[in-house]
Amino acid sequence: MMKKSVSAYLLVIAGVVLLAGSLYFIRTVQEPEGVLRTLPFICIGLGSGLFGSGMGELIGQRALKNSPAIAKQMKINKHDERNIAIATRAKAKAYDMMVFVFGALMLAFALMEADLTVVLLLVFAYLFTIGYGIYYRFKYDREM
Repeated sequence: MMKKSVSAYLLVIAGVVLLAGSLYFIRTVQEPEGVLRTLPFICIGLGSGLFGSGMGELIGQRALKNSPAIAKQMKINKHDERNIAIATRAKAKAYDMMVFVFGALMLAFALMEADLTVVLLLVFAYLFTIGYGIYYRFKYDREM
């Protein structure tokens, strides 16, 4: 429990630092160019996500601290085979849909004559995800 608490505090601190640094950068740099035009806003998104994740973990830990029965039931539910099977099946369905959505999105960006960098980044992410799926398909096929 202590290790989770420390990592949650670190997430909160990292989120606040990213948010504060981004806001400071936006206020102080007059005319950013290139990557510096979007980097602060990406850092704001990452900082918000880290902060929210860390705070959610801390609030959840504090809420469960005073009720060990609920904490025990949540642990049982988390490790229940049925719930794990349902979550795995839902992820598989989402992956199947993502393949088509990514393909359609890449095609749409290519037809709109979007910047080549954007299209290539999407293609790279698409191929990386497909390759990752193929790798685990072969790995699990050998194991089972």
